[in-house]
Amino acid sequence: MPDTLLPRIAIVGAGPSGFYAAEALQKAMPGIRIDLFDRLPTPFGLVRGGVAPDHPKIKSVTKVFDRIAAQPGFRFLGHVELGSDITVEELRANYEALICTVGARTDRALGIPGEALPGSHAATEFVGWYNGHPDYVHQSFDLTRESVAVIGIGNVAMDVTRILAKSPAVLAETDLAAHALEGLRGSAIRDIHVIARRGVIQAACTTVELRELGELDGVDVIVAPEDIVLDEASAAMLATGDDRTAEKNYAVFQDWAARTPTGATKRIHFHFATSPVALTGSDRVEAIEVERNRLEDDGKGGVRAAPTGERRQIPAGLVFRSVGYRGVALAGLPFDDRRGIIPNVSGRVVTEPGSDATLRGVYVAGWIKRGPQGVIGTNKACAADTVAALLDDYAAKRLQRAEGAPEAVDQLLASRGVRVSDWQGWQRLDAEEVARGAAAGRPREKITSVDEMLHLVGV
Repeated sequence: MPDTLLPRIAIVGAGPSGFYAAEALQKAMPGIRIDLFDRLPTPFGLVRGGVAPDHPKIKSVTKVFDRIAAQPGFRFLGHVELGSDITVEELRANYEALICTVGARTDRALGIPGEALPGSHAATEFVGWYNGHPDYVHQSFDLTRESVAVIGIGNVAMDVTRILAKSPAVLAETDLAAHALEGLRGSAIRDIHVIARRGVIQAACTTVELRELGELDGVDVIVAPEDIVLDEASAAMLATGDDRTAEKNYAVFQDWAARTPTGATKRIHFHFATSPVALTGSDRVEAIEVERNRLEDDGKGGVRAAPTGERRQIPAGLVFRSVGYRGVALAGLPFDDRRGIIPNVSGRVVTEPGSDATLRGVYVAGWIKRGPQGVIGTNKACAADTVAALLDDYAAKRLQRAEGAPEAVDQLLASRGVRVSDWQGWQRLDAEEVARGAAAGRPREKITSVDEMLHLVGV
């Protein structure tokens, strides 16, 4: 049985940061009572709803999360949304500490004319759609367009580009959502334009993600030779040898620039030192107006993109904006609107941005703490740092004993008619998805309806 003298912790957000925070607490205090909440009936956050379906090895991290969930004192409470089903104040009254690990749920806006035209989409919408995320299953994307654009050159942009270019026959061997597979089978896309504000050295994607594009069957990757001629500032950055990813990415782009197109049915075009200035069209997106940039030293060891005034049009009937994620405000907690995070110092939530005054017993970890940076593993160290701050506060008796108890939270949710899913329910749902996938010759057939999920978990 859990030690009743140990602190009771609520974690909101069942993605990697939430599980890593739970793991750090369990290692420090075996048997500690942890309630992990999520607004969906399913756990794992972006590992389930964000990692590309053709990257199954990355998803294997869920085996670690399964072991964390099996520890004494751990509970999963799914389909509970902070702010509507339960408040921050109610959690603080029933737990000694609250850790928010809700991630960054929206995209940054471009802030250019035409951004809201039909056919212009946030990349997160497309990623959620093909991953079967309940928030995005009813989205519609006009895949009958021959020319599309992806704005950005991070890992999400590479995922979107690869899914658009990859053969549906190959994707059918993954856990890509069934509705997305059907849509991609009818795709007419031939040209995918990847638009990067700065140069090849500043590409934010990993080399593994980048290299995959050049290995796709029936796809030519086109890089203009002049785009791999480095400006002075970029050459200086590369010469330091400090950024191995930039070096390896540069070698990939050099290889592609030297290739002769094969006449493949699909083409991926990279446009560097190029900024979108407007999306144009009468009643939907038809093209992107872009401006050529000049790359120059920013005086801080980096490179900035300065507009040259040279503009042109790139035809695109479908546009995916992938220029970064952004956190959203949570009712009952302060928010730094400029940075898109909950303001904090070393994971301790502060009353307002720039303040040193903390909210007793309230912490953050992951992207809502530091912004959308790093990969899944980055969240482990981030969560551990936050938990170290919590444990330090506990040892120094800076945490107050909760007036209520987790059982009171159960009663409160029941009184409000909230249908709460638990870990055993998730295991039943997981088994059902795997069974449906096996029947279709696939690793998993994702269930995308929340109501169907709740029916299967038995609540």
